[in-house]
Amino acid sequence: MAKIRILPELLANRIAAGEVVERPASVVKELLENSLDAGADRIEVEIEGGGTRLIRVLDNGSGMDEDDVLLSFERHGTSKIHESHDLVAINTLGFRGEAIPSIASVSKMTITSRTEQSPLGTMVVFDYGQLQKVHETGCSRGTVIEVRNLFARTPARKKFLRTARTEIGHIDENLKNYALASPATSFTLKIDGRETLRLDHGHDLEDRLRSILNYRDQFIPVGNPGKKSKGRCLHGFLIPPEHTSAGLCRMRLFINGRAIRDRLMSHAVFEGLRGFLLKGRSPGGYLHLRIPAEEVDVNVHPAKHEVRFRNSGDIHQFIKQSVEAAMRLHQQTLQAAIFPARRANPLAPLHLDSSDTATRQQLTFYTEPDPVEQSTVEEPSRETYPHRQPEPRRQRHCTDLSATQPIAPGAQSQVSSPGPVADFSENSRHIQKTDIQVIGQYKNLYIFCQAGDQLLVIDQHAAHERLLYEQFRKQYIGGRVSSQTLMFPESLELSPSQCLLVENNKEELSRMGFAITEFGGATYVISAVPALAGQCRASEIFLDVLDSCGSSGSTDLRGGKLENILATMACKAAVKSGDGLSPEEIKALLDKMAEAELFSHCPHGRPVLKSFSDAEIQKWFHRT
Repeated sequence: MAKIRILPELLANRIAAGEVVERPASVVKELLENSLDAGADRIEVEIEGGGTRLIRVLDNGSGMDEDDVLLSFERHGTSKIHESHDLVAINTLGFRGEAIPSIASVSKMTITSRTEQSPLGTMVVFDYGQLQKVHETGCSRGTVIEVRNLFARTPARKKFLRTARTEIGHIDENLKNYALASPATSFTLKIDGRETLRLDHGHDLEDRLRSILNYRDQFIPVGNPGKKSKGRCLHGFLIPPEHTSAGLCRMRLFINGRAIRDRLMSHAVFEGLRGFLLKGRSPGGYLHLRIPAEEVDVNVHPAKHEVRFRNSGDIHQFIKQSVEAAMRLHQQTLQAAIFPARRANPLAPLHLDSSDTATRQQLTFYTEPDPVEQSTVEEPSRETYPHRQPEPRRQRHCTDLSATQPIAPGAQSQVSSPGPVADFSENSRHIQKTDIQVIGQYKNLYIFCQAGDQLLVIDQHAAHERLLYEQFRKQYIGGRVSSQTLMFPESLELSPSQCLLVENNKEELSRMGFAITEFGGATYVISAVPALAGQCRASEIFLDVLDSCGSSGSTDLRGGKLENILATMACKAAVKSGDGLSPEEIKALLDKMAEAELFSHCPHGRPVLKSFSDAEIQKWFHRT
């Protein structure tokens, strides 16, 4: 007797339902996809009992005649796939032909539908996979599908459902996703007879996104929906990094009108926002990628939540660069608002040449206009940055605003240090090349300015840290970070793991501006440090760099480790809380911010500045 048997049709449908119909939200998702594929521009969803008692989806799409309604209940019955070649380039949301028979096998299902050409519609009723009746009926053009008593005869599936509130939350999320994917379609959601969501097609995508995310501030636009590169187009809106939250945030990803969960796209967004997001924060917003259908396989998951790209590396780079370009454009917008008197300084487009070195591709550095000259003793940078006030145990290392070279620790400085308290009353207007008026410092950390009718608060450490970080990056990609020879070299004892890091990464450490030699045993001598960090204790910044390297025994550029090292160097070299700045030093800082390509966040993601409008301030004091 044969052991292999063909399963009955009803049992096969219920097995397929286990893959397709996970919960009530899965039913709503499948029915929404069918309505959108039918060309509907109005969709209404009604839910009762968390979706187990009733799910009703009404649309005004093209509808079906009696034959098509009956055929839709057959397994793999679909109007969207005709031959095997169609699977290579799928342009519709629903195509498997499993949703309707699978849902009908675990519920009481009624379909009422009419085409434009038919005077009457058709009603078909199925009771847990069994056809009950078929008859003509009067109805509007389109389709109405009712699903009642879901999982009533499959208690094992029903007992794994969550509370009604949780299930409704999943349904609401599905509806909002497809409302974003199809902004020209209006959506309505009713829960137990009460309308909880209405999104009319009269609102544009940005307004719809604000309503869905409950977010009222400005977005950062990404890409251009009318501009394509190799047939690819990315557009959307990002929540500014300073407004994001910890944990999984409100990032919605779409491909060719389909809401998905994709690690590659999520990682590309994270990489594009590197240096802008605080640790533990997640990006938020909406990104829609449109690519040729043959470049993506949407048939790798029964519920079609996941996709597979033919050229995943190219897609990752495309999304990452688009996000980076959006953030750079956002910097220009901020500069135009904060520094309106700034000279026009167009930014070069973000570009990675395929012939670049691996380091250049992985780090995505911007091109340095003037390569750094390499010599036995590197000349310190003549960039004008403010530096910190005297510290108890060492002399202050400062850079004069007239571009005097920095004075190394241990040398005699000819530059007088400004006093701890600066007088801004007479200097605040004429020291700025912009129309910003400096009010003063608060706790020797925050710089208060008046920019037009706005109050501007700047974190001096975060601002200086970002500027130094960008300078380090440009010098590194130029070939070598400018180094400064110490008048009195420092020796330090290293642990075995630290010694291994030094020995395995001598070339990288030298490229970062350090000169270190073995003195015997675990003792090393530091004779030069990066010029921009010359005011720091050599041993302190060197040990911090080693800590940033980790314990892998090598500097892994691919994991973003080098950016962390450069950020550590910039953090140590930047002015600190408690460092009083003179008006001239504040001028140098603001001028550099006005010229920088990136300035709004420190390399660790903390915001550099915060503006308060006149209306906000008046509201605080009830003057409105």
